[in-house]
Amino acid sequence: MNHPHPGLPYPSKLAKKTLRIVALGGLGEIGRNMTVFEYEGRLLIVDCGVLFPGDDQPGIDLILPDFSYIKDRMDDVEAIFLTHGHEDHIGAVPYLLRERSDIRIIGSQLTLAFVAPKLKERRITSPMTQVKAGQVEKVGPFTLEFITVNHSIPDSLAVAIKTPAGVILHTGDFKMDKMPLDGKVTDLETFSRLGKEGVDLFLVDSTNADVPGLTVAEKDIYPALIEAIQKTPRRVVVTSFASHVHRIQQVLNAASESNRKVAYVGRSMVRNMKLAEDLGYLKVPTGLIVDYKDIDSFGDKIVLVCTGSQGEPLAALSRIANGDHEIRVGKGDTVVLASSLIPGNEKSVYRVINELTRFGAHVVHKGNAMVHVSGHASAGELLHCYEIVKPKNVLPVHGEWRHMRANADLAMQSGLSEHNVVIAENGITIDVANGHADISGSIPCGYVYVDGQSVGEITESSLKDRKILGDEGFISVVVVIDSQSGKIVAGPDIHARGFTEDKSLFDDVKGDIEKALAKAVAGGFNGTHQLSQVVRKTIGSWVGEEHRRKPMIIPLVIEV
Repeated sequence: MNHPHPGLPYPSKLAKKTLRIVALGGLGEIGRNMTVFEYEGRLLIVDCGVLFPGDDQPGIDLILPDFSYIKDRMDDVEAIFLTHGHEDHIGAVPYLLRERSDIRIIGSQLTLAFVAPKLKERRITSPMTQVKAGQVEKVGPFTLEFITVNHSIPDSLAVAIKTPAGVILHTGDFKMDKMPLDGKVTDLETFSRLGKEGVDLFLVDSTNADVPGLTVAEKDIYPALIEAIQKTPRRVVVTSFASHVHRIQQVLNAASESNRKVAYVGRSMVRNMKLAEDLGYLKVPTGLIVDYKDIDSFGDKIVLVCTGSQGEPLAALSRIANGDHEIRVGKGDTVVLASSLIPGNEKSVYRVINELTRFGAHVVHKGNAMVHVSGHASAGELLHCYEIVKPKNVLPVHGEWRHMRANADLAMQSGLSEHNVVIAENGITIDVANGHADISGSIPCGYVYVDGQSVGEITESSLKDRKILGDEGFISVVVVIDSQSGKIVAGPDIHARGFTEDKSLFDDVKGDIEKALAKAVAGGFNGTHQLSQVVRKTIGSWVGEEHRRKPMIIPLVIEV
């Protein structure tokens, strides 16, 4: 199996009639999907999404792909093609367009409709090309053929990328729902045709590769949804992704059948559902939707559809759970979490569930009812894809390592040699030529953090400091010494936050600091930096031995 290893060099100059591929996000993780294709000095980008932060990344709003590799080559970018409208595929587009705002964006009608407001908010005007399945578009040296795939959002597309170096088939996010709500099934006939014509490298969604069998159809959650709504004596709150049009359609249908009105809560939910309805992707019975401000006039006969399915602190559901929202839940109310649980968000989601339950609400989630099905192909579907496409090489994408390894195993089960299955990570370059796909090097590629208006300024070291401050608190020690004699003239003055409120706790260690400084000065230590390190080591040892804690220690030695 062709997989990365430590010490890979920076890739050499791309040879003629060779296609280079590098993922700047989306490999080994769920999110930040972004892949760059290079041929004859020109670049094509497929997807440009965000990753949502975990509990170990305090204060971070979003995580972006690392654009460093292409930052000096923005003029070489022909276009950005977006496979579908989920945030992990489109959310970073405005940040990339800061580097060059006139890059052409290619996508389906709904995908572009979801991107447009993001650009408008930032006063970015980029040319957009709307495409449909079956359409072929020439983009510089790349010829793109767009293919219908079924996913949890309408208008999702796979893409075949054709160059003289070979044909790449990229599934995007997909599954094989045989009875999708919008009637658009994954176009396996085109997959098969492309396979017969020759697919040199198959990029395949790995998210559910470790799940046996077939993914359950979206329509199969309807009985659980309508039961939850009809059995609830009071209000129902349903949370989902603001882009999950198919899921919201099911909620609207169940609410209508239960004679309840529906109100959207949250700016992104209101905006996206209005766009989906206006474009015909969301079928809304007349009079069903009411303004959120008017919900009190409908009493308990209401379904509120809001954001916050991942426990995001500022989303509507988290604020409801914290009692920090004008919507209140209590006994007789039902809250339905009709979405997946993204790895890393478990603690946040279960905290929300616990708080809602504490208020007396009944919480329905995929752990106790079938109110969610995946939008990704399971192992049985992936095997079928490999059998009909018969690719020369495979690159598992869109998944954590366990998902990508499982996908690689499926590819080999279908008959591919392990030498033709490439397991890569973000920043690994893969060169395609003459029917082969080989790892050629590695480029620097890390996380780029968004913290409010700050983009890329927060480092891993800063995050580590934040986590220590949050978990352990900090201790500051100020000592004033005589610059001539080295004797202490004031202090040690010790303050702490998040460690203890009892100042007397530090009485014993003050003597230790005095002795350590005196010994250091006698031993020839001089300068405030060296003496500060003595203070840090002394109080750090004391805290570790006496209290088994590791707070941040901020020593300050001042000479007078």
